[in-house]
Amino acid sequence: MEIKYSKAAVKFLKKQNQPIQVRIMTAIEKIPAGDIVKLQGITGYRLRVGNYRIIFDFSGNIIDIIDIDNRGQIYK
Repeated sequence: MEIKYSKAAVKFLKKQNQPIQVRIMTAIEKIPAGDIVKLQGITGYRLRVGNYRIIFDFSGNIIDIIDIDNRGQIYK
């Protein structure tokens, strides 16, 4: 399974400290498992990792990480 990160997702990850980065990256690598919900109104899915939300979509064998942000900021 191939994972592609958007510029916004990479920028957010670089701002975080090492333990948070590892926690988020580990959750992304295990994507079929976890707290995943299909988004309403837009295409894609949401993965919850503590207070962080990861918006992603997948097609075939490729997972596109669209955005990563804090719980209150991701949906704005």
